[in-house]
Amino acid sequence: MADLSSQIKQKAKHFFPYLVDVRRHLHTNPELSFKEIETSRYISTQLIKHRIEHETGIVNTGIVALIKGKNPDKKCVLVRGDMDALPITEKNEVSYKSVNEGIMHACGHDVHSTCALGAALILNELKDSFEGTVKIIFQPGEEVLPGGASLMIKEGVLQNPKVDAAIALHVFTDLEAGQAGFRNGMYMASTDEIYIEVIGKGGHAAMPKEYNNPILIASEILLALTKEFPNEGNNDIPTVLAFGKIVANGATNVIPEKVSIAGTFRTMNEAWRKQAHEKIKTIATKIATEKNAKADVKIVSGYPFLVNDETVTNSAKNVAKNYVGKENVFELPLRMTAEDFAFISQQVPACFFRLGTGNKQQGITSGVHTATFNIDENAIETGAALLAAMAVQLLAE
Repeated sequence: MADLSSQIKQKAKHFFPYLVDVRRHLHTNPELSFKEIETSRYISTQLIKHRIEHETGIVNTGIVALIKGKNPDKKCVLVRGDMDALPITEKNEVSYKSVNEGIMHACGHDVHSTCALGAALILNELKDSFEGTVKIIFQPGEEVLPGGASLMIKEGVLQNPKVDAAIALHVFTDLEAGQAGFRNGMYMASTDEIYIEVIGKGGHAAMPKEYNNPILIASEILLALTKEFPNEGNNDIPTVLAFGKIVANGATNVIPEKVSIAGTFRTMNEAWRKQAHEKIKTIATKIATEKNAKADVKIVSGYPFLVNDETVTNSAKNVAKNYVGKENVFELPLRMTAEDFAFISQQVPACFFRLGTGNKQQGITSGVHTATFNIDENAIETGAALLAAMAVQLLAE
């Protein structure tokens, strides 16, 4: 295994300049969720160029590539790279700046896809050195519900061959390039969208006896929900309920008939998640009824919480320690952000880890989902090598 690890390092270094070009091409030409037509075509072209067996058209733009080692039916490890970009106008002044107005790879999925492709190239050249199969997927639509991972699962991505373990990475500018972060067990939250419409009675603001102000009722509902879900968690279960949008469309002297509220609910326990949904509905409808109004509550269930399997994560962490050094591997705190890789982690033992992509000396510190997000591209070599080495290690265990 030590000799194979050395070969993986060498291959990663060899492919690095090519992978930088790939990443820059993807970054220049971002596409929104489930519209990754040219992205998919480009990745498929690269796979064809390197004679890597793959299937296109899964969930329209998704790709599944198979790297078959010796005795390919022995075991299968999945590596995920997501492809979609965000509706953000890029402010970076770089040669590879987005040419698609209002669309940017601000969450690093260009890097994820590039690292997954890099792992495919490395493993394809070393397939006579390991047993089993590595299934590498290029996934659409991570950023929007219902999540491309869930749809690819429905189309059988975890079967034929059956996946025994899965790994994926995510860019992280809080860590420097050449570093990586891990967490066993619960790591990221489930995510649900909350929509509440409060219907009262509108009228002239100067005639309070003639109207039933839904803005005040909505305010009471928000305060009650905040008291019930204080965001310090429930019975030691991490929980966040937050509202970011309220629309009344009245005026200084116009009381509207209805108010629309939108927010998010996140937690890390499926039973509590269901209970919380019912609590939200009960509180909103009860307060509205008491005020002779009506509250329509719609809850759109999103991604489940993401759990990192202890055995798979420890294996991946040990690979990282050997590759980048123990001093460059960090333990991560819980995150209330969400990730659709959670659908995969709920079905097979998995590890979702953070790839350091920051560089404080070069000023590369902007977080994801910002118009100035960028990476230290040296992280690409590290990411491709880690995914390849982790996959081979998991196949051997």
